[in-house]
Amino acid sequence: MASRVRDAPLRVPVWADGGTDLVTLCRMLSDAGRTGALIRDDGRIGIFTTTDLRDALLLGRPPEQVAVREVAVFDPLSVSVEDELFDALVLMLRHGFHRVLVKDGDTIVGVLGQLELMALVANHSDLIALRIDQASGTSELASAARQVEGMIRVLDADGVDVEIVAGLVGRLNRQIFRRLWELLAPEALRANSCLIVMGSEGRGEQIIRTDQDNALILRDGFVCPRLAEVTQAFTAALVEFGYPPCPGGIMLSRPLWCQDVAGFRAALYGWTHGADADGPMNLAIFLDAAVVAGDATLLAELRAYLRRLTAASDAFHARFVAAIEQFGGEGAWWRRLPGLRGPDAAEVDLKKLGLFPVVHGVRTLALEAGVEALGTAARLRALEAAGRIDSDLARDLVDALHCLMGLKLASNLDQIAAGRPPDNLLRLDQLGTLERQSLKDSLAIVRRFKAWLAHHYRLDAL
Repeated sequence: MASRVRDAPLRVPVWADGGTDLVTLCRMLSDAGRTGALIRDDGRIGIFTTTDLRDALLLGRPPEQVAVREVAVFDPLSVSVEDELFDALVLMLRHGFHRVLVKDGDTIVGVLGQLELMALVANHSDLIALRIDQASGTSELASAARQVEGMIRVLDADGVDVEIVAGLVGRLNRQIFRRLWELLAPEALRANSCLIVMGSEGRGEQIIRTDQDNALILRDGFVCPRLAEVTQAFTAALVEFGYPPCPGGIMLSRPLWCQDVAGFRAALYGWTHGADADGPMNLAIFLDAAVVAGDATLLAELRAYLRRLTAASDAFHARFVAAIEQFGGEGAWWRRLPGLRGPDAAEVDLKKLGLFPVVHGVRTLALEAGVEALGTAARLRALEAAGRIDSDLARDLVDALHCLMGLKLASNLDQIAAGRPPDNLLRLDQLGTLERQSLKDSLAIVRRFKAWLAHHYRLDAL
C-alpha cells in the first residue's frame, strides 16, 4: 500500500456525453462490461455508476428520457499517479466514494476502485486509519491503536516486505499521535508548538512498540498555563495505548524535551560542544525528528541552527560517529553461527551489533553531507546520488538493514506471543539455516561498514 497509484491496476474509463440518455449509456456499459462511466458535460467531468441509476429510476420518467447529466456526480475526487495507494484508499473511505479519478498532471488516465484496493489491505489497515481520524475520544483512539499489532501479524504472516510494514505502521502511529494531540491540546497550544517524534519512530523504522521518543517545541514567548497537565496526559495516554515509556525519559512530559526554540537551541549547543555524556545520544535522537503536528517551521529553524553548529567540523563528525565502536565482541558471533550447539545457542543483541552501527553511521554521513532525508534507506540513496558512498556498499547496507529489521520483527512477535516484553535480543538456536546465513552475511556487511567509517573519519587518530 506504500506503492504509487501508477502501479495499481487502473480501469480504462468509458466516456459519454452529458446528453446521453440512460438506456443508451447502460447499453454501452453492458457492452464494455463496466458498472460506471465518466461524463463530459460543458467542460465538467462527472461519474455515473449503477448507484446513480437507482436514483434515476425514482425520478418517475422513462430512462430513455433522462439525460445522464441529471444524475451523474460532477467534480469527483481525484488523485495523482504519484500518490500512494494507502492515501487514495483513505480518501475514498473518508468521503464515502468507491472510486476516484487518477490524473497524470491534468490528464485523466484511469479510474481507481476501492474494491480492488480493499483486497490488498491486510487486516483492514485502511479502516484502522479511518477509525483513528474519526475517534471522538481517547477510548476510541485506544481501541484503534490496539488493532495495529494485529495488522502487523497478518502482514508478517503474508510475507509482506519489512520496509512496507514499517512504512504502514509508522504512518498509523503518526496518525494516532496527531489525533491524540488534537484531542488533548488546546487550540492555542497546537498553533504555537510543533509536536515531533524522534529516533526509530522519526525514521519510520520502528514496527513493534518498544518505547516512545517524542518532544514538543514551543514558539518563543508563548505561555500555556496547562502545559504540564496536557503533556503528562499525552504521555499517559500513549502508555495506555501500548507505547511503553522511554527508559531514558525522552518524552514531551519531561522538561528537557518540552522547551521553546531558544531552550532547544541552548540544548543543541550543549549536546554538540558540551561534555555531557548523554549529549551525543540526545543529538542523535533529535537528528531523526519528524513533524507530527503543529508549526513545522519551528523544527526547521532548529535544523538550520544545528547545520550551522556542525558545518565543516571534521573533528565533531569523527567524535560523533565513534559511538559505533562502543559495542564490541561481535567477532565471536559469526564463528558460532554455522553450528550453534550446546552453550553456543546464545542471544545476539540485534540493535547493538547490527542496527545501531548502520543507522548511526549513515546518520553521521547524512549530517556531514547536509542530507535532509530521515529514513536510513532514503539517506543511503541520497548519499549514493551525491557520490558520498559507493553504490555496492549502499545496496548491501539497505539489504542488511532490512534483514536485521525482519529478524527483529519475527523475534518480537514470538516474544509477545510468549507473554514477554519485546526487546532487541535474538535467540540464535531458534533460527533456521537460511536465517542464520542471512544474519551472518548482514553482520559481515555491518563489520565492513564500520571499517569503512573508521577509515573515512580516521577514528584511529582519536
